[in-house]
Amino acid sequence: MAAPPDQKIALAVPRAADGAAPVIHSATVAAPTNIACIKYWGKADSHYNTPINDSLSLTLDQSDLRAVTTAAASLAFDKDRLWLNGSEVADAATSKRFRACVDGIRALATDKVDPDTKQVVVSKEDWKGMHVHIASYNTFPTAAGLASSAAGYAALVAALVQLFGAKESYPHEFTAIARQGSGSACRSLYGGFVAWRAGGKKSDWSDSIAEQVVDELHWDEVRAVILVVSDAKKETSSTAGMSNSVATSELLAHRAKTVVPKRMKIIEEAIRAKDFEAFGKVTMMDSNQFHATCLDTYPPIFYMNDVSRSVIQMVTKYNEWAGEIRAAYTFDAGPNAVLYTLEKHQVELLALVLRYFPAQSSDLVGEYVNNADLAKQALGFELDASLVTAVEKTGSVHEHGDVKMVYCTRGGPGAQKIDDSCQVFDFRVE
Repeated sequence: MAAPPDQKIALAVPRAADGAAPVIHSATVAAPTNIACIKYWGKADSHYNTPINDSLSLTLDQSDLRAVTTAAASLAFDKDRLWLNGSEVADAATSKRFRACVDGIRALATDKVDPDTKQVVVSKEDWKGMHVHIASYNTFPTAAGLASSAAGYAALVAALVQLFGAKESYPHEFTAIARQGSGSACRSLYGGFVAWRAGGKKSDWSDSIAEQVVDELHWDEVRAVILVVSDAKKETSSTAGMSNSVATSELLAHRAKTVVPKRMKIIEEAIRAKDFEAFGKVTMMDSNQFHATCLDTYPPIFYMNDVSRSVIQMVTKYNEWAGEIRAAYTFDAGPNAVLYTLEKHQVELLALVLRYFPAQSSDLVGEYVNNADLAKQALGFELDASLVTAVEKTGSVHEHGDVKMVYCTRGGPGAQKIDDSCQVFDFRVE
């Protein structure tokens, strides 16, 4: 799919002194977001951007939620530049995170060889003399708690890998570079359920890497229903929040040392065994504890709001009514809810969501829910009267507007190279 017109970057590139047209090398990649089930919160080393604990997430399908990035290199470029969502980012070339990704992947560059002639078109040494231009856009709200930075930096690293023909010098090295851009970005390079190992045994933190637990086909019955409660930028950034939590929350230190190692073992076993009861319980408990550490931080951090808490009440009553865990909520650093469920319960769960967090009208459900077919099925689904009664006792009946959008999605692959026709730049030779 071509870049939307408002995201396309039209850029004039000068000819060489002899009038020759510039040679521009480029690669375009799409990368997904991921939603953590076991949360990463707190840095062990800010320079290397490493975590105080392991974490685990599900990489989501890219059909609706993804970052698309084009990386280009040319001798005609006079400096490194970055565009995000249609606008150039000032001083991006000197950003520590940007430089870590660009310089880290360029150091692993290989010769670019013409597939037909087998001739070297660009040597790995030649790449060092070229500046890069990067253009990226997201198909979902940036900085609103939907792991947009994870998708963005994963797409950046993956695009640079394709551009430079980079090769890893040790397993999962690309993920170690991606996490220097954004910690959770390392998990978006792979599909399915992915673990980020905290590392720390090596002085350069090269053991702080992501690795795939199972691919996206292993447990393909898992679904995610995402409730966008707010698409506004959060008041406290993740970086600032983590720093304050590490400095002031005793609960966070206990969590990292004692609680998370046990939960990682439980959830990895549950995923391999396709045990949704165990998976759902530990996912919800970890979300609760993550937000408890935010409250334990001084001054306290509030990422969830009243709508978020009412979603928790709804899911709790739903599971109690069912006599089993059919839905598992989790909240990252924002108010948006991600509800994990199984395919067989997805329509029922969506029907529950649409009843208590309705669209403005039934005619607009197709705009409110990304999947029109599922929305139609949910509108026609008759909820059990006892379930309705149980949820209504919580007071969780809302007006339209409390939830801005509902995404129904599933697990998917990691970052992928896409066709050049999708590239974000429109270079024009002058």
